[in-house]
Amino acid sequence: MDLGLKGRVAVITGPAKGMGAAVSKAFAQEGCRLALIGRDVKAIEPVACEIRAGGAEAIVVACDVTDAGQCERAAKATRDAFERIDILVNVAGGSGPIGKTGAETTADEFDEIITLNMGGCHNTMHAVLPAMMAQRYGKIVNVGGTFGMRGRAGRMAYSASKWGLRGITKSFALEVGQHNINVNYVAPGMVDGPRFRDKVCADMAAKLNITVEEAAQRHAAEYALRRVTTDNDVANACLFFASDVSRQITGADIPVDGGWAAL
Repeated sequence: MDLGLKGRVAVITGPAKGMGAAVSKAFAQEGCRLALIGRDVKAIEPVACEIRAGGAEAIVVACDVTDAGQCERAAKATRDAFERIDILVNVAGGSGPIGKTGAETTADEFDEIITLNMGGCHNTMHAVLPAMMAQRYGKIVNVGGTFGMRGRAGRMAYSASKWGLRGITKSFALEVGQHNINVNYVAPGMVDGPRFRDKVCADMAAKLNITVEEAAQRHAAEYALRRVTTDNDVANACLFFASDVSRQITGADIPVDGGWAAL
C-alpha cells in the first residue's frame, strides 16, 4: 500500500538510536524529507548520512526539547529548509528512576522525567502547530509507553509522565482537529535492543540465576503474541498514524506490545 508520504516534511525527535533511528529510516524510505532534531548532533549525523545515502533528504538540527525556545528555532530551521512541516513524531524521552517506589523517588527525579517526557512533547507541538494550522494539514505522533496505560510498580515517575502524555495527546487532538490535524499516541511495550537485553534482561537473569536469553523468553511469555516488540514494529505504527490511511483517527492510543496492555 502506498501511504502517500512521499515529499512530506517530517520532524523527528530523538533520532540518534533505537526507536528514533528506526522511525527516521522508515519515514525516509517512504520518501519523506526529514528534520532530525536532538541535543547530540554528532550522534544523529550517522543516521542522517545513511538516509542521504539512500536518496532521501535530511537535515540535522540541534535542539534540547525541554527548552521551548530551542524548539521554536528548530521548527523555523525546518520551515527555512523545506518550506513547511507536515508531520511531527515525538520519540525523544527518558526512563526516569528504575526500581524506585513512589515513596523513594525524589522531587528532582520526578520533575526531571515529567519535564522531558511531557514538557518536551508540549514544546515541540507548540512549535510546529502554527505552520500546520496555517496550511490546514498536520500529523502528530507522540511515542509513549504501555506503562502509561497500565501503570508499573517501581516506575512511578515514568508511568506518570506517559499517562500525562496521553492526556496531552487527547486534549491537543480535540483542540486542533478543526484545523485538519491528527494527534495520536503510540505506546511501545518492552522493545528489543541493548537497553532491554543489557539492563532489563540482565537484571532478571542475575536475580533468577538464568541466562539473558532465558530472561528475554520469560518477558515474551507475558505477551499474548509471545514475542517482544522491535524498533520496526514501533516505526510501522508511527507510519500508519502519520499517513492519510488513518485520516479519521485522532486522539487514539495504539499499544505496540504484543498484547501486554490487553492482558
